[in-house]
Amino acid sequence: MKGYASLVKPYIVWMSLFIVVPMLLIVLYAFTTSGNELISFRFTLDNFFRFFDPVFIKVLIKSLEVALITTILCIIIGYPIAYIIANASEKSQTLLILLITLPMWINMLVRTYAWISILSDGGLLNSLLEFIGLPPMKLMYTDFAVMLGMVYNFLPFMIISIYTVLAKLDKALIHASHDLGANPLQTFLRVVLPLSLPGVISWITLVFLPAVSTFVIPKFLGGGQYMLIGNLIENQFITVGEWNFGSAISLIMAFIIMASMMMTRKMDRDASENTGNEGGKLW
Repeated sequence: MKGYASLVKPYIVWMSLFIVVPMLLIVLYAFTTSGNELISFRFTLDNFFRFFDPVFIKVLIKSLEVALITTILCIIIGYPIAYIIANASEKSQTLLILLITLPMWINMLVRTYAWISILSDGGLLNSLLEFIGLPPMKLMYTDFAVMLGMVYNFLPFMIISIYTVLAKLDKALIHASHDLGANPLQTFLRVVLPLSLPGVISWITLVFLPAVSTFVIPKFLGGGQYMLIGNLIENQFITVGEWNFGSAISLIMAFIIMASMMMTRKMDRDASENTGNEGGKLW
């Protein structure tokens, strides 16, 4: 037991320095403002009230909207890909998973810069359009560019998550469905989809949470004119120097993220209970 405690100590020190202390500083800045000559900090809630300005609420709603659309698109695109991988041979699965995870080995900033060279006015895509005789299109600094960058960067997380759920499904249930006369579509709709849905719901946060708080993709593909909540926080800390207001926004986002995680867990639990209650009902 003593040896186990000695292994835990470095992690506790690391967690205290790089997680607990920064969070305490954010809380301190969020609930304070500059004081006078005698008191460095003065307690206030104005930083939180300031956030409820219609301009900032609009930014929050836009961020949630973009994150939700990104998550839905990742599910729509990622589920069929994950299903194909899960039903491939073992050797093919290894190769396909490698191809899916390969872009994740490259820094997100570098991958985003690559899309700039593709979508810019003189980029690869517009050069291809001109080559085949079509007029160039305005692709950079648009909603399309931001959504494309979001889906591209977060899609591998969704594919791997759904694949993990599908790979753990009991194959005997699928074989039983076929033995009972179900065709592949009926087997998917009546067996695979209901059984995989709880796992998919639990992994949605892996895409939604980083999508709602990212600032790199909107900054570079949106041209600095595309303001999401992550860009607003970055702007307050780096450009404006309003650390107190930026910390308050960060705490509000932390509350929203925790609320969304709790809601996702509840949805996952309800879906698991419904699946368990209806287990074995193929028709």
